[in-house]
Amino acid sequence: MPQQVEVEKQVITNAELVEVDTAPVPEGGARLAVESFSVTANNVTYAVVGDGFGYWNFFPASDGKGSEKGIVPMWGHARVIEDNGSGLDVGERVYGYLPMATHLDIVPGKVTPHGFIDAAEHRQPMSPVYNQYSRLAADPEHDPGREGERMIFGPLFKTGFLIEYFLRGEEWFGAQRMILTSASSKTAMGLASVARQNSPGIRRIGLTSAGNVEFVEKTGLYDEVLSYDAAGSLPAEPSVSVDFAGNAALLATIHRQLGDALKYSCLVGATHIEERGNGGMGGEEGLPGPKPILFFAPDHAVAMFKELGPEEAGKRVAAAWHGFLADVGDTVSIERHSGLSAARDQFVKMAGGDIDPASGIVIEP
Repeated sequence: MPQQVEVEKQVITNAELVEVDTAPVPEGGARLAVESFSVTANNVTYAVVGDGFGYWNFFPASDGKGSEKGIVPMWGHARVIEDNGSGLDVGERVYGYLPMATHLDIVPGKVTPHGFIDAAEHRQPMSPVYNQYSRLAADPEHDPGREGERMIFGPLFKTGFLIEYFLRGEEWFGAQRMILTSASSKTAMGLASVARQNSPGIRRIGLTSAGNVEFVEKTGLYDEVLSYDAAGSLPAEPSVSVDFAGNAALLATIHRQLGDALKYSCLVGATHIEERGNGGMGGEEGLPGPKPILFFAPDHAVAMFKELGPEEAGKRVAAAWHGFLADVGDTVSIERHSGLSAARDQFVKMAGGDIDPASGIVIEP
């Protein structure tokens, strides 16, 4: 019987495995069997900011939209197991936005040899970026030998790419230095790699926990790596900060230490959920320096593709992606787990801050 992991929206470390019934696939619809997906800090962010950005609305819980529980979105691969005139082929494989579940029913629209969207009515109010799926048989980004890397790094890397593209477009707000919190996170690593490639004049400072300093240094992505307790000694030089940690106290320390030298404060994620506090994603009132601004990657993706055009944007992302894969090398090993219960357990560990930066988690339901 199909299963899904349902998470309490207000206490996301409370998650349970639920069995669900399936209805016949409607005309024009298709059913996917989820083959694999990654579990990263990105998924924790989806849950933390889910109500504000509609992430809970993609895959409603078994008792429907508006429930106190929800299903956290994942990125991964699936196989078409039933089709009722949608234009997809039974047996073909796809890549895209999936629930933490064993199955997903979709309504394919705008079907081309390369991909399609899920045109299900309840998904249309959200960003179209999340409704697009690639058909792997004709997907130029697909590499059968790097499926794990694509799931683990792909969405996070693209967020990092978009942050660098935005900051560079703003001439880094006059800063000469970028401070990245949670420097061991995969999104931070992606941003650091792209900045090294495209903005080599910007000095990259990584902040991380004391236990992760050695790992972050070994990546070679940062000009300097500091533990969090050293944040209070940062020189007051023109800087931008990119906060992936969601730690309100750390963010306050950076603002107070740099003051007017902090030219832009960018909020991206919440890897330190237990320390996030009321100001962790939006910043505390009255902080010195600029008001922290939450970075919503889908809006920036739409803007970039509009500015550059799909072909040029795709070329730039692909070039930076290959550079990133060369950068990360063997710094992260892929750890595979079988069964949806493993997905629940790994997500709860991730949400609780129990993250091994040297491991990339892949679940095969």
